[in-house]
Amino acid sequence: MNEPHDDFVSDDARYAAVATRDARADGRFFYAVVTTGVFCRPSCAARLALRKNVAFYRDADAAEHAGFRACKRCRPHDASMHDRTIAIVAAARTRIAEAETAPSLAELADAAGMSRFHFQRLFVAACGMSPKRYAIAVRAQRVADRLAAGASVTGAFYDAGYASSSRFYADAPSFGIAPKALRAGAAGIVMHVAVTPTSLGHMLVAATERGVCAVLFGDDIAMLQADLRRRFVAATIHPTPVGAPAAFAAWIAALVAYVARPRGACDIPLDVLGTAFQQRVWRSLRTIEAGTTATYAQVAERIGAPRAARAVARACAENPVAVAIPCHRVVRADASPSGYRWGLARKRELLDREGAG
Repeated sequence: MNEPHDDFVSDDARYAAVATRDARADGRFFYAVVTTGVFCRPSCAARLALRKNVAFYRDADAAEHAGFRACKRCRPHDASMHDRTIAIVAAARTRIAEAETAPSLAELADAAGMSRFHFQRLFVAACGMSPKRYAIAVRAQRVADRLAAGASVTGAFYDAGYASSSRFYADAPSFGIAPKALRAGAAGIVMHVAVTPTSLGHMLVAATERGVCAVLFGDDIAMLQADLRRRFVAATIHPTPVGAPAAFAAWIAALVAYVARPRGACDIPLDVLGTAFQQRVWRSLRTIEAGTTATYAQVAERIGAPRAARAVARACAENPVAVAIPCHRVVRADASPSGYRWGLARKRELLDREGAG
């Protein structure tokens, strides 16, 4: 999987970043204007120079060695706002992860030298969630790790920093993880399942009372059912919609319609099981609008984990809810479609229907 800097590997991509003043490119390269003799960071607000007058350099020293002087407006030798933001958020995430008791917003903001409002806005922009929700997700991951290691449910949430079981179960709905489900393949969860034809082949939809928990595509119904059972090995699965939530039929109809004409957001309630990291990735995927795409590296940046492009790819591969969590909109750095667990042809078709292919 490509790292984030691969987005700016070509000169054409670099010039596009300069033209849009893309702050994500700051620190990845510098550009110089031969007619002025000045070099800048990509986000500089200076007037855009013609492409033929622009040269690119890996670092400020290389630009100076070539005879260019630093821009007085964007000060390319100083740390970029993008880099400072990443450092501030990374420090806050580390503090949250290492603390036995989650630090307050005021404590985190004071450590960053910012107001609570400004710090929270930066943190949400970088991680896709507030510091409070991030702290809950961190503790949820601790619970998941301890359950996977064989701890009891009670022992897992005490080890993860919960003072009581009531506090754990109060947090549970906010990160979508049932504690016993993580330990025992969705044990105790009741799912209702239906298979319906669509323009992309058979579609299996599974739902709990809270929302849709699986949307799978395939050409063989038996294989779809086996895939569902593999994912939720200990769940109670009802193979017909009899006794299903009243909205079950409406959710299926909405999914069928969306597959045929994917426009806007597929706004149905979801009840997905996953680790804290997977939940962050899946929430980010739901913000990618129909008709647009993002690279794995860009998604990693958006969730505040810029070096986790490969982990993002794995989370996409483990996405249990096709279309509603649109992992088909994640592509390689060169914008070409990569693997899709329900077949690359389906991915291309979905992107074509959205106008992003």
